[in-house]
Amino acid sequence: MYDVEWMMSSRSTGNGGSCVEVRRHAGLIEVRNSKRPEASTVHFTVEEWDSFLDGAKKGEFDRLLSG
Repeated sequence: MYDVEWMMSSRSTGNGGSCVEVRRHAGLIEVRNSKRPEASTVHFTVEEWDSFLDGAKKGEFDRLLSG
């Protein structure tokens, strides 16, 4: 699979809110803080990323939002 440019969620408001960016690079999924792109990135295998997205779609992390 080909590398892609950094992508930001369409739900990002662009008004200084907290956002992450993701891209596929060198066979991995990279995640970074859009406010500090020079900082380190977190790397996931494609399988790990797919598993995370599946869990998010199923609501497995919703309890983290209620405090």
